Amino acid sequence: MISHKDFTFTIGYEGNIAVVDGTLKKRYGSLSTEQLAEKQLYKQAICSAVYEESSGKASGEVLQRVLEIHNRNAAEKIGSVEALKRTFGVHEVPEGIAKVTVI
Repeated sequence: MISHKDFTFTIGYEGNIAVVDGTLKKRYGSLSTEQLAEKQLYKQAICSAVYEESSGKASGEVLQRVLEIHNRNAAEKIGSVEALKRTFGVHEVPEGIAKVTVI
C-alpha cells in the first residue's frame, strides 16, 4: 500500500505506479491535513484526509474541516464534501500501487 505522505503528494498514476511531487513532499510533508488546507494546498489536504479515513485514523470530520477552510478562502463555495472530492479528483486510496516514482 502507498504511504500517507506519498499519497498526499501524488500528482498522477501510470498503471500501478504513483508519481509523487518530491518538491512539495519535502517542503510540506510534515504538515497536518488542516495545515495543508490553511496553506491552500487543498488537493493535498483532501488526499491526506481521505488516506486518514481509509486507514481508520480519522472520521469524515477532517474532510468537513477542509471544506470549511476552502469555503472561507474561496470566491466560489463548494456545497458538500462529496463535491469537494469531485472538484479536486480525489475519491479513494487506490489499491495495487506497486511502485512510487518521485520527481
